[in-house]
Amino acid sequence: MTTQGGTGSDRVIAIIPARGGSKGLPGKNVRPIGGKPLIAHSVQHAIASGVCDRVLVTTDDEEIRAAAEAAGAWTPFMREPGLAEDLTPTEPVLKDALERAEAIDGPFGIVVFLQPTDIFRKPEWIAQAVGILKTRPEIDCAFVANKTHKNFWYKTEDGTWKRVFDWMAVYGPRQTRTPLFREDTGIASALRADLIRQGRRTGDSAEVIGIDDTASGIDIHDAFDFYLAEKALEWFEKHGGK
Repeated sequence: MTTQGGTGSDRVIAIIPARGGSKGLPGKNVRPIGGKPLIAHSVQHAIASGVCDRVLVTTDDEEIRAAAEAAGAWTPFMREPGLAEDLTPTEPVLKDALERAEAIDGPFGIVVFLQPTDIFRKPEWIAQAVGILKTRPEIDCAFVANKTHKNFWYKTEDGTWKRVFDWMAVYGPRQTRTPLFREDTGIASALRADLIRQGRRTGDSAEVIGIDDTASGIDIHDAFDFYLAEKALEWFEKHGGK
């Protein structure tokens, strides 16, 4: 799948990891939702963004591969079983996919990372993340982050609980509080390909694309998440939106 041309330094590849061994919701990546397999949503978001030269799905499952290809993805290889286990981190999966893709199709300068379990994204978030990297060379990654006004605590080594920031002890109206932003790279993120080659998913100089979007917080991992996503899609179909 190619949407635009470019040299190695500015070519963009979207990588969508989708393994076949889900335990929380077996077969989830090919399960129909909103009239198409789950994996198809992320593939089509990447294509619709208009900024990806390749939209690659890395999978160990032939049924996922077929559904991804039907949605317009590029699937030139199958992922090794050792990179599709329950506790396999995302970083080596992305690194493997990038290196194998480059061996076939030449170098890429920017990697877009999308999780197939996040279907409530807007293609323009992907385009915005890539645009930041192309226009601001000092930035090495850009990603979506959801705004929250909640307080956060952490447990210290001696077992006591402390606020993340002292100012969280002062309660006030939501509208007047300093918001925090929760990193949601799986919704939409773009980063320099060199970071992926180093086995990293984010960099040190980031630009955050802040959003306030309740539906995008639905990350489909089990049957209840799937139910919520179906109901959200029904609501948007009735009222307009995503």
